[in-house]
Amino acid sequence: MRRRASAIFKAGLATTLGITTASIFAGQLATTPARAQGTPGLVEFRWDSSKDYRKLYYFMTDTQKLKRAEYYLILKPKDRKTAFIKLSVGIPKSFDVEINPKYVELCYMKEGGMLGRTKCQTTIPAKVEVSPDNTAIDIYPDTPVPVGQTVGVYINLFNPFNAGMYQFNALAQAPGDVPVSGYLGSWLIQVDP
Repeated sequence: MRRRASAIFKAGLATTLGITTASIFAGQLATTPARAQGTPGLVEFRWDSSKDYRKLYYFMTDTQKLKRAEYYLILKPKDRKTAFIKLSVGIPKSFDVEINPKYVELCYMKEGGMLGRTKCQTTIPAKVEVSPDNTAIDIYPDTPVPVGQTVGVYINLFNPFNAGMYQFNALAQAPGDVPVSGYLGSWLIQVDP
């Protein structure tokens, strides 16, 4: 009788501890925020899907709001057909941050992957201008940037207070007599709470 009571007690204790341990473990999982890489997702849904929208690749070092982050806005060789003498990055007004031109660079990029991280390989000498309301970055390289290499805009800034998705648009002006900028594509940036 004593052995049976002891076995029932041990089974009940183990069950109770198992439930407690499981609930503690589940509680830790629920309170620990997920940490995702600052790369775009594999699937992107757009309400107004049109042929005029072109998705461009980007990488961010931190996606949390108000955190310092490095943005790598990348233009792959397939994203442009001509050299450019001016690159404009359109930023929505709701992306409420102050962009310092000292922390913006145009460079030849190394795309990251399984074996390495995204980074600037060589800085391209250029003049950088930021509009007073921080809705546009105009970059004027000293010489036309040729086709065939991956080029990117590196920006070091603090993420905005408001989490959400922000569409940055890329416009480039080709060398020639007509000073018209053409649409290259858009980076759809996500800032997490």
